Amino acid sequence: MLFEKFDPLKGEMLQILDHKGIIINDKLEPKIAKEKLLKMYKTMVLGRVADEKALQFQRQGRMLTYAPNIGQEAAQVGPMAAAKDEDWLVLAFREFNAMLYKGVTLEQAFLYWYGNELGSKYDDNVKVLPINVPIGSQINHAAGLAYASKLQKKDEVAIVFIGDGGTSHGEFHEGVNFAATYDLPMIVIIQNNQYAISTPRHKVIKSKTLAQKAIAYDIFGIQVDGNDPLAMFVAVEEARKRAIKGDGPTIIEAVTYRIGPHTTSDNPKLYREDKEVEEWSKKDPIFRFKRYLIDKKYWTEKADEQLYEEHKQTVLETFKKVEETGEVPLEDIFKYTYEKMTSNLKEQMAYYQEFLDKKGENNGK
Repeated sequence: MLFEKFDPLKGEMLQILDHKGIIINDKLEPKIAKEKLLKMYKTMVLGRVADEKALQFQRQGRMLTYAPNIGQEAAQVGPMAAAKDEDWLVLAFREFNAMLYKGVTLEQAFLYWYGNELGSKYDDNVKVLPINVPIGSQINHAAGLAYASKLQKKDEVAIVFIGDGGTSHGEFHEGVNFAATYDLPMIVIIQNNQYAISTPRHKVIKSKTLAQKAIAYDIFGIQVDGNDPLAMFVAVEEARKRAIKGDGPTIIEAVTYRIGPHTTSDNPKLYREDKEVEEWSKKDPIFRFKRYLIDKKYWTEKADEQLYEEHKQTVLETFKKVEETGEVPLEDIFKYTYEKMTSNLKEQMAYYQEFLDKKGENNGK
């Protein structure tokens, strides 16, 4: 069994592609159709281009605070490629690429960071929860979804992301403990990007690995090269099979690196060296995946150049639409908290509407 071969206490890491894109574990190379492999790669490139442009838009004052994903594309796309349409994606706030692969449109993703309420409203067939900024609470959301799936006897799995620093929060323990106790179909992916904002991982958690946290809950945990999309695919595929069988949750530690700032309000030069960033940049997940696809004769450098140009144009055109989107109705800000608005929310909305009306009258004088 896959998880028994990689002991998190010994720091044994699942890796299939090395940083040059060469297969180093051919026995574990997954059989993924060409079309899916290309979808994975194209989504990763779209995420990278959109990420770089979002940083520019924010610096230009055209977007609100943004959380970059550069360098973490494989840790997000690999799992989503292994997921099924019926599975739930439960977000933190740095899962831009996972959202795109699971069906959230680029426009919807941009709308959220633009500050528009419509950015949290996805198409009906897209099983993705809205972005969750409070650290750790998404674990409980996922546990709740997994519990509902089990009670309803549905072959659905809740896949939830959290950062390395988030595993120190109480809600991480509460949610994972609940899921473990009831053998719930939940997969927890820890994006270990080496920093909890400005604090390095070794100053936050003493554990040798984050995957070993699974031992306390008597569930499986595995450490995976988070810059290897094939390894991430295989780990989630195996964890999903276990979850559907009723064998409970799994913790997957994706060892990766945040190339950019924590958010656009952060200056990483204050707490880490450029040399460290340069070393991790050599392990770029997009570069290694491209080399893999080229070696399989599925891709070419010419096609790659064309893809980047197409994505740049798509991103610019999409953001132009976002900027042209008008204000949402006031009701939309209040009505999505619950299935039906509570009396308190209706009261708050009426109060704020009254405030806006008076403000308008004063401006008109």
